[in-house]
Amino acid sequence: MSRSTLPARRSILPSARRDTSAASRAAVSSTRRPASAIPASGLDIADFLLEPGSDEAYRDQLPPGLPYLFNTPYHGKRPKRLAEGPQICTRAKELAPRIIQGRGFMAVKMNWKYHLAAPGKQTGSEWNQTLVFPAGKRYFISSDKLTSRNDSAELFWRLDMPGHVKHKNGDSFSEIYLSYHGRIPSKEFLTDFAPDEKFNYRRDTNPLPKRFIRAYRLRDLKTGADGPWLAGMTLKPSDVYEAWCHQRGYVCFIEEIGGRSIKAGSSFSAAFIVGYFDSIEEMERVYDQHAGHSGLEVSERGCKLVK
Repeated sequence: MSRSTLPARRSILPSARRDTSAASRAAVSSTRRPASAIPASGLDIADFLLEPGSDEAYRDQLPPGLPYLFNTPYHGKRPKRLAEGPQICTRAKELAPRIIQGRGFMAVKMNWKYHLAAPGKQTGSEWNQTLVFPAGKRYFISSDKLTSRNDSAELFWRLDMPGHVKHKNGDSFSEIYLSYHGRIPSKEFLTDFAPDEKFNYRRDTNPLPKRFIRAYRLRDLKTGADGPWLAGMTLKPSDVYEAWCHQRGYVCFIEEIGGRSIKAGSSFSAAFIVGYFDSIEEMERVYDQHAGHSGLEVSERGCKLVK
């Protein structure tokens, strides 16, 4: 990390308790914020744990927050079911973050345990998130880690990366870039479409991309002028199980991480870089400097990405 003095960042966590969406968004806002406003509702936001297959056989037994409906415009056609919940970003309400100040960086660590589970599953799988804000950069580095209480043949968790884009007829962004698809003009997002209708990525059906970058180019609401890109980059492409970029009143950026066999007590994780970039080329340069990692370790002595 840079050895320059870290600027004051009171806006990261103005109180002792803060939800993860506000924390990550405020942190990016505090780093050389461009004139364009951020239209995203959060930047690295955790949801729930899922498995393939339907919950229809026992759906009427599930508590609120655990049923999962598919064949819908917002979830698509692929059958999935929740293994544990509820959705962290809407139901956890408040977390107890730990702040770490190091030379040239500030970090935030948070965790939460799921307290709802499908029949036959144990509650208590633990989500941990680490956010590192390097001095002098327009991005932060993050890692989300899941430790499972259950055996599963194919467990994955869902997160919003890099958040959802609020807009009115494409007024807040001019285009989207998906490294596994290419550049997409905002006019493609004027009407709603399902996650699996277009711009969908699945590890089992799509070629593995060299980089996993998803970004949108900010647009000035008053002048229409293009601003920088806001990108979310998953540093090891094979960590991504499925990824959506669809319109449902807003642009919904969903990623699902994992999707492999796991034993109770075991963990899996992914690492990300999220923030502002002036070009796709700049995103690729930064990506390549950190590529191949799935975890992030931090202490007062320093921080490092780990495989």
